[in-house]
Parts: sequence; structure tokens; C-alpha cells
Amino acid sequence: LDMEKNYDPAAIEAKWYKWWMEQGLFHGDVEQGGDPYCVMIPPPNVTGILHMGHALNNTIQDILVRWRRMQGRNVVWMPGTDHAGIATQNVVERQLKKEGKTREDLGRDAFIDRVWHWREDYGGTIIRQLKRLGCSCDWQRERFTMDEGLSRAVEEVFVRLYDKGLIYRASYIINWCPRCHTALSDEESEHQPVDGRLYYIRYPVEGNSSLEHITVATTRPETMLGDTAVAIHPEDGRYAELDTAVVRLPILERPLRVIKDTLVDPEFGTGVVKVTPAHDPNDFEMGQRHGLESLNVMNSDGTMNDACGAYSGMDRFECRKQLVADLDKMGLIERIDKHAHAVGHCYRCDTKVEPRLSPQWFVKMKPLAEPAIEAVRSGKISFTPERWTKFYLDWMENIRDWCISRQIWWGHRIPVFTCDACHHEWAARGIPDICPVCGSRNITQDPDVLDTWFSSWLWPFTTFGWPEDNRDLKFYYPTHDLVTASEIIFFWVARMIMAGYEFMGDIPFSRVYIHGTVRDDRGRKMSKSLGNSIDPISVIDKFSADALRFSLMMITATGQDVFLSDDKFEIGRNFATKLWNAARFMQMNAGGEAVKCGVEQLDPAALSADDRQILRKLQDAAHDCNDYLEKYRFNDAAHVLYEFVWHQYCDWYLEYAKADLRDGDDARRRQILAVMNTVFDSALRLLHPMMPFVTEELWHAMGYGNDSESIMAADWPVPWDAGVIKRFGLNEAIAAYVDGKHELIRSGRMLRADYGIEPAREINYLIKATDESTAVMLQNDLVSLKALLRAADITIDHSLTVKQAMPVGLVKLGAVYMPLEGVVDAAAELAKMQKQQDKTSAELQRVNAKLANEKFTAKAPEDVVERQRERREELIVELEKKQKIIDMLKGRK
Repeated sequence: LDMEKNYDPAAIEAKWYKWWMEQGLFHGDVEQGGDPYCVMIPPPNVTGILHMGHALNNTIQDILVRWRRMQGRNVVWMPGTDHAGIATQNVVERQLKKEGKTREDLGRDAFIDRVWHWREDYGGTIIRQLKRLGCSCDWQRERFTMDEGLSRAVEEVFVRLYDKGLIYRASYIINWCPRCHTALSDEESEHQPVDGRLYYIRYPVEGNSSLEHITVATTRPETMLGDTAVAIHPEDGRYAELDTAVVRLPILERPLRVIKDTLVDPEFGTGVVKVTPAHDPNDFEMGQRHGLESLNVMNSDGTMNDACGAYSGMDRFECRKQLVADLDKMGLIERIDKHAHAVGHCYRCDTKVEPRLSPQWFVKMKPLAEPAIEAVRSGKISFTPERWTKFYLDWMENIRDWCISRQIWWGHRIPVFTCDACHHEWAARGIPDICPVCGSRNITQDPDVLDTWFSSWLWPFTTFGWPEDNRDLKFYYPTHDLVTASEIIFFWVARMIMAGYEFMGDIPFSRVYIHGTVRDDRGRKMSKSLGNSIDPISVIDKFSADALRFSLMMITATGQDVFLSDDKFEIGRNFATKLWNAARFMQMNAGGEAVKCGVEQLDPAALSADDRQILRKLQDAAHDCNDYLEKYRFNDAAHVLYEFVWHQYCDWYLEYAKADLRDGDDARRRQILAVMNTVFDSALRLLHPMMPFVTEELWHAMGYGNDSESIMAADWPVPWDAGVIKRFGLNEAIAAYVDGKHELIRSGRMLRADYGIEPAREINYLIKATDESTAVMLQNDLVSLKALLRAADITIDHSLTVKQAMPVGLVKLGAVYMPLEGVVDAAAELAKMQKQQDKTSAELQRVNAKLANEKFTAKAPEDVVERQRERREELIVELEKKQKIIDMLKGRK
């Protein structure tokens, strides 16, 4: 297959993904047997489109599954999407709003039908984008959290937990989103810093007291309309007179009880706090202890209800503004202070969450948490980076019950039924016809749906058909690696572990890798609101999927945040181009001969030192790459392969090989081609998990596999055993010699650069080797040395005596000299060098002056100051080097 001159990734990526799908190469089957390896995709929202966090997460997963597949494991990467209850309902409701309709206009059943139609039309976007990225998911197994099988499993889980007494309904303070009109779990209420106000309000005091009023401090004045008491600490003697007094609520004139509770902080505000049991979790706890009435003053949309008198119907923030103004007119505002604090926001729409008393369904979590805590403590499940272990354990050991009901329509409806006749309540699988107690057919189902996470916490086993007992479930469960982000450790990871033990009696996975957050090059988290997001699909269009994937891995240290800008993707694009050009070079030099590669094609007696060295470097690369992948050190694996392919193979070995390919006899040509192909074939296989498209294309173009084979099914390279390494002479002595030769060549090239000799000009060198054996080895490499140094002639002698001054580079193998006769005009070069020295010296003076300026070192950012220090060191070294050259030229004038 003759290769095009230029690499066209768009055509190649579309071709190979289609072929992989047609061949069914991503599908794992129990019938194949072997060693299972299973990864569960964190199911993206059905409303979602690919963002850079998805690209990072799924690239890592794809690397793992492609690597394990090449190792011969029976791989399943389970794909699917999440129904995303709140987000999806919001999308469809926005569509309806454009049509002048609401969900209530349609009714529940018709609205749910509308959502299903939306999902069929638009819900597959992110799946198509994952395929563009090259994800080798087992698409034949794709699941959706609302599909029939998973819905049946959710129902089964609910009934089991309900019957076990682990699901209950109660009225508690929950996080309420006035925009989404639903309860949220604690994790779904994201606390954000807010520059708020602390309002000091006077409450009138009547009766047996010398106090005319007491002052309470609050950040939410509107909730005072629901006050049923004021509280002080039992040991706070400042307010003893309140025992026989009456405190009245301003505006509404409601009498308030005075209670004493240790929950009150005497140091906060005035030491007196208002108690609003229906609108604050701490107040709710005090209300329960003291038998207070819980008075809800807010509607579900955040407006004030009929209990609020003149403020009824106002938005909560409008009410706050008006109420504070009215209190101020009455002289009841003592003062208003600035107050920075954290306020919960809805994780879906960013609306400020309202703590609100509401009847909700909860799961008792402590009994479920116990085995999940032990699983991590014992090491059955490990976190990488390890620091997330403590994070997980701290949350699990202080876990609170999970609010699982949501007041929306899209989702798994809670399978709890109430008999209208006898009021019996029960949980059931399916829709019951009659009440199991009295036989009445008048049955009502709970209107709420389950939290979206109630289906995804079952993902590792319900996707394989649970509760049905089947071979897939037995073979692939427990799964192996879970790759996810830190923000869903509680939402998803911890809950999956609990569900695994409760319903499968075993862990759901054994290793959890928590990758970092994707940020822009200024360190800000990428978001639509900041306008700093980078669209992965636009990156693929501009640079290629391989470039995106490889670049991400090059800059992603284990568990650390990723700092991105558009130019970072040039790393991967340039590397793919380098691979392409290397393959074309090899193909053009093969002369149409059949490709021969592999250890059996290599003759130990015919191998040069450089042949042995590149083969040895290949063994190191295979070993290190495998080791780094095992440890989730993806950037280290990428750097190893980049260094090996670009520098060791392309920059050194291919350049070295040119002379033999051009001037060597047939036997030498065939042997060097065999070495080149053996190394390149292995390099492509090592790179395949990170760069699947270009490696598949080149593997076929080079003839390493036939038309029906794929590189993803080729053997994963492993280092040769000790016997083979010894037979081919891949020893330390050879490595030291070749590395030393590379150092010598770099030194010779540097001498040319120091004296401004153009790279293409052929000049002479003298090499004084450290000993006779080194001189012999260098002499044997004379042809390639001349080519790599662009030398007309090279004299090599271990007893060489240099009688006149000339530029020299000292290296491990000896000294390399560059005669200047006929090469350099000493006077002109001296004048140029002195001019450069003056310029460098002037810059050094400016840098020294800046660093001597205390204002600069004290006020400038530390990284700016450090860059100036580094520049000073560079300039000092540069001046020393220029001075040596000047001294040399002066001696030759």
C-alpha cells in the first residue's frame, strides 16, 4: 500500500472506525473465555454533548481497554447514557415554553411521551461524539438508565430496600430548587461563596422584662415570617429576664416562644437566634427537640405563600428587599453588615437552593455504608491517587440518609402505592390491580420519581441483566478499573460500592482512578459561563482525534488538573506527522521488498552497535510503558513513547541508517530494514491505545498485518527474555558506546553552531578517542559519523596530538576538535562575537538591576521574579561560552 505524501486524519479516522464497527472488534463475549476485563463508562447525560472533561475521561478508559485487549484479555467496555431526570425535563420544558405550553398542559403521560421522542431525536449526540474520539466501547451492549431492563431492576431494588426497612418517608429539611421544583440531595446542592449581608433585626419584648427588644442576626430575613421561637444558649446569662417575657415577631405580631438550646452559638451575632423550623436544618432539629410548630412560608417556586400576610405572592428576594425596608421604617433594623458565606446552588441550573421542610423518601445509608467502608480500608478497593481514600472514608463514616425523591415527571416513578379505601401503603413490582389488604381497586401511586443516581448506582450489575442470573453477570462482575472525576465520588462511586455489596454481595470494581479537572491555561475551570471551554470536536476537526488524545496524555500527570490551550494539541498533531513521515521513509527505502520483521528476522552476527542499541531501547520502552499503564501514569507512558519514537528512533536511528541504506551491500540493507521494521511495528503497537487511528493505518500500510487483521488484536509488546537479550548482545557496554557516540555528534554539531558554520557545509573533524578500542569502534562507524556530522573528513586516533589551538568538545569517548583553517574568517568572526558579547552583557546588566530593585522583588509575582533569576543564570553561562570563543579567535588572528 503506497502512502500519500501528507497525512489526512479525517478520511483515515472515518474509514477505520467504520471498519472496526463492521468487524465487531469492540465486542466481548463470554463464549471467548479467557481472562475478563471490564470497565463501566460513567454514563453521560442523554442531554449532553462532549466536553473536554469527557474527552479526558474516555480517552483514559479507551487506553486501558485497548491495552488489555492487546494483552489477550476478554474485554468489555460497557457504554450507555443516563436519563438525567432534572436536566432532560428542563430541556423539554424549554421547548414547550417556545410553543406557549407547559407540561401541565400536556399531562403526565403525554409529557413523558414527548421526552421519549426528544431522546430518540437528540439523545444520541454524545454517543456519536465518543465514536469520533475513537472510543472502543462494546456498542452492542449499549444501555440507557430508563430502558426496560434497567427500569425493572430499579423497581426491584426499591422494593427490596423498602421491605427491609431501609427506605422510609418523612418530613425533613431538604434542599429545594425553586427553578427545577424538586428536592436535591446534599451533594446536588453545591455550596458557592457569596458576598451576602448579615441583618441585625430588633424583635419587641413584652412583659416582665427591662428589655424593650432583643436583636437577632440573620442572612435570610424573609424566612423570619416563619419564626416560631427565638433561642439562646442555656448558659448565656445575658437574657435571663426572657424566661417570663413575651417576644413578638415584627410585622406579623406573632408571639414567639423563648427556648434554650446548646446548638446556639453565644458568639454568633448577639447570641440570640431566630428559630424557623420549616426553613433551616438546625432550626428543624431544635424544633423537634422543643415541640415547635414548623410553619412553611414559601411556595415551591420560591414565592411567599398565604402565611406571609402583605408579602404573599412576592418572590423570596423581592420579599427580603421589601421586608427590610419596612422594618427599617419601623426602626427595627439595628444594622446591616457585609457577610461572606457559602450558599447552596442547584447543580443543574445554578439557582440558589432553599432549605425547606418537605415530605420526602429517604434511604438509610449507615447500614449500607459499613461493608463499603471496610472494602476500602482492607484494600479490596483502592483509589489512585491514594489521597482520595481519606476523602471517601471521611464522607462514608459521617454519611447522612439519602433523599431519593424528586418532584418531577421524567424518571423512574416511585413504586409505592396507597389504598384509598384502607390507607394501606406498600411497594410493589409492576402496577398492582388491587390492595393486598382489603382488595380495593382504588389505588394511588406516589407521584414523585427517583433521584437519577438511584439508577446509576446499580450500573455495574444491572447493565449485565441483574436481577436475572446469567453468564455475563457471573463472568464480567466484579468489574476492574473505574475511571471518573472527584466530583462524583459521593454521587456515584461510593453508592455503587454500597449497592454492589447489598445486591451482589461483592465489590463492583477493584480500582478507582480519579483524574484531574480540565482547566484553561490560566488555571480556571472550563465552563460555558466563563467562555473558556474548548470543544473537543473542533479540536478533532482541526488537529485529529489522535492528536487530541495523545496531547491530553502528554500533559496529564496522575490525578493532577489539566491545563489546556489550543496550541497544546500541536504536540499530538506533530507527533502523528512524524510517525507518518518515518513510515514513508521506510517504505521508500524498502524498494518494494516484502516486509520482514520480528526477532526471527534478525541475525546477531550482522547487527551493528546502533542496531543493538535501538533494539535495547525498544525493550526499555516496552517495559516502562507497561509499568506506567499499570500505575495510571499515562503522561509518563506517553513521554516514554514520544522520546523513544521521535528522538531515539527517528532522530538517531533513521538518520544513522541512511548511509547503510544508500551505500551498504544487499545483506546490510536487508538487515537494517529488518531492524527498522521490527522496532516500528512494536512502536505502533505500543502507541495504539493512545493513537488508535494513525497506528492502524500505518500498521496496514507497512504490511505488518493482512487486510482482515487489526492492530488492536495484535500482541502487546513485552520485553524479550534474558536469553534473547544476551544472544543479540543488548548489553550495557554497547549502550554506553552508542550513547557516547551520540554525545560526540551533538558536541561536534554544537561547535559548528558556536562558530556560525552553516549545517550543510562539509568540514573536517579530529577525534582523539579515550583508548584504542574506542578508536576502532569509531573507525568502524566512520561512514555514519561523516554523514551525521556533515564532515568531509574525520581523523580518528587515540594518540592524536593537536599542535595549535582550535575549538574542542570534551565527551566520554574522548575529544572532538574542529579545525578552523579555510572555514572561518577569524577577524570577521571575532568582531561578530564581540558584538554579541556586548549585547549579552547589556542584557545581563538590565536583569541584575531589576533583581537588585527591592520594589520589583517584593511586589512582582514570585514566578516572574524566578524567571528573571533563571534568565540571569542563562546569560552568565552564555557570556562564559562567548568569552572562550573570543579567546580562541584572538589566538588565531
